[in-house]
Amino acid sequence: MKGARDLLADPAIVHVVGCYTSSSRKEILPILEKRDALLWYPSHYEGFETSENVVYSGAAPNQHIVPLAKYLLGQSRRRGWLVGSNYVWAWENNRILREALGIAGGSVMGERYVPVGETDLRDIARQIILDRPDFVFTTLIGSSLFAFLDDLRRLAEAAGLDQAVDIPIASCSLSEAELPLIGRVAAGHLSSSVYFSTVETPENRRFTEAWNARCLGLGHASADAEATYVAVHLLARAIERAGSDGFEAVREAVRGIHFTAPQGEIEVDAMNVHCTLHPRIGVSRDDGTFDIVWESGEPVSPDPYLTWTQDSEFRIAAATHLKAVP
Repeated sequence: MKGARDLLADPAIVHVVGCYTSSSRKEILPILEKRDALLWYPSHYEGFETSENVVYSGAAPNQHIVPLAKYLLGQSRRRGWLVGSNYVWAWENNRILREALGIAGGSVMGERYVPVGETDLRDIARQIILDRPDFVFTTLIGSSLFAFLDDLRRLAEAAGLDQAVDIPIASCSLSEAELPLIGRVAAGHLSSSVYFSTVETPENRRFTEAWNARCLGLGHASADAEATYVAVHLLARAIERAGSDGFEAVREAVRGIHFTAPQGEIEVDAMNVHCTLHPRIGVSRDDGTFDIVWESGEPVSPDPYLTWTQDSEFRIAAATHLKAVP
């Protein structure tokens, strides 16, 4: 909060590219509104928000949690265990997944939330091994995630289970940035994202070459890195179109802008100022990247309030397998 207030005290600063967590975004929204400033938010998030002071270049819920729910149902994984850090990202994503499972005849076997930064999760991991769900959906972040993955893998091995196969971890936030920090248990986890560093497009080859030359010490390029790159380009194009960097002029100019991003062609939705993006499912590897096992055949329009997402989609997914990437 203080950083945003100090930054925006300068009247020359109208645009800010940043924030990662939803709590940080929501915390600075009143400052943005008071100063007539525009946040270019480069992170996937839980949705149910549209602000005149935010351009969203990361994925909305119908571009990450909905495809993941349909993928899991399509793999006959209907009994889930939900573990999350205790804040809005986890609450909302778990609510959406819980409803999707219920619609398709599935169930939630357990649901727990822990404080951000909590690393004592062995009791939760132990209960999961006893319950044997079809999958675990995690919205844990940071050190909590790393500790939980290690605990679950160790306890599964002790029980004679192949955790990645028998009780796979599924996430909408696990990315290339975390994999080097997870260590020996980095491989075998499902992640739903609009971008992985292994996407095969000419633009991504150029992007990853530039990233690897300058930032490989941070891990391979991730969805957040790509969304930040996209946000900066959208800002530049909106300023060029508006002929001004003013708040209102740029806010209107960005609507409908197209950009060839590393993930593919995207467009800023003229109504809700989120982006049309390319949902994908990946499985993590030991080398810090993901194998893409499913991707949408075409860009998906943003639906931050899930008003266009139909219950029938989850029932259909449960009855048929989603087509995998060849």
